[in-house]
Amino acid sequence: MDWGTELWDQFEVLERHTQWGLDLLDRYVKFVKERTEVEQAYAKQLRFSQQQSFVQILQEVNDFAGQRELVAENLSVRVCLELTKYSQEMKQERKMHFQEGRRAQQQLENGFKQLENSKRKFERDCREAEKAAQTAERLDQDINATKADVEKAKQQAHLRSHMAEESKNEYAAQLQRFNRDQAHFYFSQMPQIFDLQDMDERRATRLGAGYGLLSEAELEVVPIIAKCLEGMKVAANAVDPKNDSHVLIELHKSGFARPGDVEFEDFSQPMNRAPSDSSLGTPSDGRPELRGPGRSRTKRWPFGKKNKTVVTEDFSHLPPEQQRKRLQQQLEERSRELQKEVDQREALKKMKDVYEKTPQMGDPASLEPQIAETLSNIERLKLEVQKYEAWLAEAESRVLSNRGDSLSRHARPPDPPASAPPDSSSNSASQDTKESSEEPPSEESQDTPIYTEFDEDFEEEPTSPIGHCVAIYHFEGSSEGTISMAEGEDLSLMEEDKGDGWTRVRRKEGGEGYVPTSYLRVTLN
Repeated sequence: MDWGTELWDQFEVLERHTQWGLDLLDRYVKFVKERTEVEQAYAKQLRFSQQQSFVQILQEVNDFAGQRELVAENLSVRVCLELTKYSQEMKQERKMHFQEGRRAQQQLENGFKQLENSKRKFERDCREAEKAAQTAERLDQDINATKADVEKAKQQAHLRSHMAEESKNEYAAQLQRFNRDQAHFYFSQMPQIFDLQDMDERRATRLGAGYGLLSEAELEVVPIIAKCLEGMKVAANAVDPKNDSHVLIELHKSGFARPGDVEFEDFSQPMNRAPSDSSLGTPSDGRPELRGPGRSRTKRWPFGKKNKTVVTEDFSHLPPEQQRKRLQQQLEERSRELQKEVDQREALKKMKDVYEKTPQMGDPASLEPQIAETLSNIERLKLEVQKYEAWLAEAESRVLSNRGDSLSRHARPPDPPASAPPDSSSNSASQDTKESSEEPPSEESQDTPIYTEFDEDFEEEPTSPIGHCVAIYHFEGSSEGTISMAEGEDLSLMEEDKGDGWTRVRRKEGGEGYVPTSYLRVTLN
């Protein structure tokens, strides 16, 4: 069954049906375009600013938004653009078919009009011939009519009869031509013109494929979106209030020792009372104890008014712990800059060697200013590194002295600075620093090490790795307690970063020490 055979007389119906199909195609394209705009707007709303406490969830939301953008892009390219282009092609093809159909229909109508004209002419000529014959017969029977009138009437009748015969022949020929054209129109032209059926079926097939693309665009991102949602769930379960409290402590602890008891200040000295051992706040030698305002303010910092601080290069305006962290950050930055300058100098030297061997590639002398500038930067950065190392050592000793005996209660090494990562030797150095700053201990305390518990814990047998890590950058472990590593080297993770910027690792060929955490990509077991 095809349209040209079964629907030969439903031209208007086919015209309305094909127009409906194209309208449906255009409506679907409009729907997908609006859906694309919604997806893009949805994706933009999901990309709100990241905050530190929501980093992991925002990363998943960011990936989720990316998948929504991918859906919008797929719908726009694979559905909207393709179907819009296809719709234009269908409209052109439909226009061509209907132009041919109207042209053939107009030709058939013109043939029918010619047939009707020849038919009416034949009918008119027949009536005129019959009328002329009756007139001639009447005159022939009329005795009063002259012979000339009779002959004239007979000639007129004969002429009319001849004209009727010609009209008959013309009508017959026109009828035969019209029947032939009509048969050609309905049995040859219309089936070809009504190839609209194939066009409409192709349109319906393509539209069905467009329906499928809508669901495929969603199905393609479902696995990744599921992973994003699962990642959000994992992030929600990973909230650790205790760890957050520890992080807050590490971020804001000042490193000051706790203030002692408030001493009694005796304002009755001018009363010339006899001093005695029971006098509060009065030493046995009779002299009033002097207490500087600076000391009380230092001890009572959390309760005193904070004057406007002057920012210094060594961060001495900060509490000891904060000063140590800032100095450590500055030292790491200077070390990275120094390594970058060293690498640049090596690259310039290699380029100079190449220029010297192949002068056509460039002038070696043109690199001298850059090499000189690099050497100047290296010297400057080395001096800055030494300066920050000295300041960091002072800050570290100040922190250790403020901690007092509390160090003996910790089972982990102290926070390692950039220039002096923690190890047993640094512990003993810190012990010497502390001991030299305090009163000489008793004989019993001299025989027993102050940090016996700490040293025993640190000198335990090596534990099994808690993960592995990969070196992102090269690091030269020149300081005591550190270990060198090459870029891309696989290492065993022995101890996580405790918030001080250092991580303890073990190399495959042996050797264990601290390296900067920022130089590693860590994966826990």
